Amino acid sequence: MNTTPGNPSATLFGTADLRGHTVLVAGAERAARRATARYRAQGAEVIAVATPAGLGQVSAVLGRASLLVAVEDGHPGWKILPALCRERRLLLVREEAAHDSGHVTLVGGGPGSADLVTARGLAALARADVVFYDRLGPYGTVAALAPGAELVDVGKLPGHHKVPQRQIEAMIVEAALAGKSVVRLKGGDPFVFGRGGEEVAACAAAGIPVTVVPGITSAVSVPGSSGIPVTHRGVSRMFTVASGHDPFSEAELKHMAGLGGTIVVLMGVATLPQTVAGLLRHGLDPATPAAIVERGFTDSQRSTVARLDGLVPAAAAAGCASPAVIVIGEVVAVGHDALLSGAVADLAGFPGTAAVSL
Repeated sequence: MNTTPGNPSATLFGTADLRGHTVLVAGAERAARRATARYRAQGAEVIAVATPAGLGQVSAVLGRASLLVAVEDGHPGWKILPALCRERRLLLVREEAAHDSGHVTLVGGGPGSADLVTARGLAALARADVVFYDRLGPYGTVAALAPGAELVDVGKLPGHHKVPQRQIEAMIVEAALAGKSVVRLKGGDPFVFGRGGEEVAACAAAGIPVTVVPGITSAVSVPGSSGIPVTHRGVSRMFTVASGHDPFSEAELKHMAGLGGTIVVLMGVATLPQTVAGLLRHGLDPATPAAIVERGFTDSQRSTVARLDGLVPAAAAAGCASPAVIVIGEVVAVGHDALLSGAVADLAGFPGTAAVSL
């Protein structure tokens, strides 16, 4: 598994409306397959030239082409392309060759906004033959981020997994064994409740190379977008991130209540009553500030703030629903002024609303 690929400055690909334009893609068929698919997806008439010898057969096309894409497939004959482009007054773009063999990249899609995907993640998406994506992360813009790629929705809803995890792993392995460049796009970070470790293990068992591209976890970014820092000097020097998908055990509740610092619960709206009751039962101060931040980094982001002992009725009154991040601790009070002042809109980049009852 490669977590630090050797080319961190990999080319990034923008989107363009190329309808009515002719693009010449120069490179071996397999090496140039992603460039060919991507420019076609952007509306261009794409003429593929697999070898330097083929340039002579498309001389007429050169006169009307807008762009020549040189795919770095290692053939020395392509050295003539810069001079050819100068002569024909053609724009020249160089691109790395697509993976020659099957490869899987786990990409952390961040908290939901496409502009929060890392540069390395965007580059992996642009080169993907197939993308398996979730409902979290930038799922609404996958087609634009991976133009021309096959897109497969394997997202899970609370209590409903339309594609079981083992089947997702089998689909990833099958695509990679077929020689495709596969991206598994997840919300947040692949290794923070993303089952990325299981998918890496499945690929390793099949002998498939895997690269991991980290993402911004919602456990930190979504509270931050509402003005709530998970740590703050003099207030909290630690934070615990837990999955609330299943109810916590008594031992876990006792540990969280007694540890101090900030508690962040992901996927915990359905189990909120059990979580709050258990923390109170094990001695956490009822007056502890708490917040539920829903739909982080979307235009419908909303924060509901209350004392811990009033969080459940406040959530019910507000109709809080997944996806949401629950934050419990004095840091919520630090962000309280931001929630009231309207600074939430500046921090998140979107308008936010707050139901406040501290």
